[in-house]
Amino acid sequence: MAVPQNRVTRSRRNMRRAHDALVAANPAECPSCGELKRPHHVCPSCGTYDSREVVAQVAEVDLDEDAA
Repeated sequence: MAVPQNRVTRSRRNMRRAHDALVAANPAECPSCGELKRPHHVCPSCGTYDSREVVAQVAEVDLDEDAA
């Protein structure tokens, strides 16, 4: 069974964890629709990437209350 040879101090433990923090997102504005999107990703609202449409967006489908 693995048992530590020496105690790891709070300072050394926290120094090891100094780089584990989460970084904030870096959203960029879509040049075609103006919505915020992740850099180097397809825009989720208009489906464009690098000023060209790569994902065709479908119109919203209105379902009846009976079907839902």
